[in-house]
Amino acid sequence: MKIQGKKAVVVGGASGMGRASAEALASAGATVAILDRDGSDGKEIANAIGGSFAAVDILDYEGTEQQLAGAVAELGGLHIAINTAGGGTVKKTLGRSGPHDLESFRSVVDLNLISTFNLNRLQAQHMSANDAEDDERGVIINTSSIAAFEGQIGQVAYTASKAAIAGMALVMARDLGPLGIRAMAIAPSLFATGATAGLTEEQIAPLVADAAFPKRMGRPEEYAKLALAIVDNPMLNGQCLRLDAGQRFAPR
Repeated sequence: MKIQGKKAVVVGGASGMGRASAEALASAGATVAILDRDGSDGKEIANAIGGSFAAVDILDYEGTEQQLAGAVAELGGLHIAINTAGGGTVKKTLGRSGPHDLESFRSVVDLNLISTFNLNRLQAQHMSANDAEDDERGVIINTSSIAAFEGQIGQVAYTASKAAIAGMALVMARDLGPLGIRAMAIAPSLFATGATAGLTEEQIAPLVADAAFPKRMGRPEEYAKLALAIVDNPMLNGQCLRLDAGQRFAPR
C-alpha cells in the first residue's frame, strides 16, 4: 500500500515506538491521528507532524470505540493502524508469597490482548468502507514481543498476552483477507523506550549480551522502519516478525 495520502491511526503514538511510527508515517505523506493517554505528549507530537490527537484509555472499551470513530471521522477514513500501547508485570506462577494472583494476570491480558483485539475489530470495520487500491483496503500492525516465544521467569502474564497477539495475526489475516485487509504483528526485543529510560549502560549490557548483532537495545525508529515496510509490501501478511538483532531471551 502506498503511504502517500493515506489515513493512519497510531495507538500509543505519544512515545517510543508509537511516536516514531507516527512521525515516520507523516514524513511519508500520511495523515496521522495519535491516540494515547490523557496527559501524554500526544497533542504536541500530533501538532508537530500536522496530525490530530485523541485522549483514550484503551481499557475503556466503549470509550475507545467512540474516540477511534471520532479520529477516523476527522481523518476522513482509515487505511493504516499501528497499535503499540501495552505493559506488563513481573510475577512467578508460584512465588514465595504464594500463587500468581488472578487479578494482576487478568489486568495484563486485558491491557495487552483484549484492548488490542478491541481496537483491531473496530479498525477493520472502518477500513472495510474504503475503496480498494490494488484490491487492498487496509493494514493492521500489532505489537507483540520476543517474550511471546522465550518468556523469562516472572513474565507469565506478559508472555501469555504477547503470544496471543502473535497468534492472532494469521487468523485475522484469514478473516479479513476477503475484505482486502492485512494483519501483521511485530515482536521487538528490548527497545530504548520510556520503560527502559532509567537503565544505565552497565545495566543494559547484560540484557543485550546474547544478541547476535548489534549488541544494543533497539531504537524506536527501527520499529517504525519495519512498520512502514509492512505497509508498503502487500505480500507481508498473517505473521509476526521478530525485530531482535538475533536475540533469544535466557530464562532470566
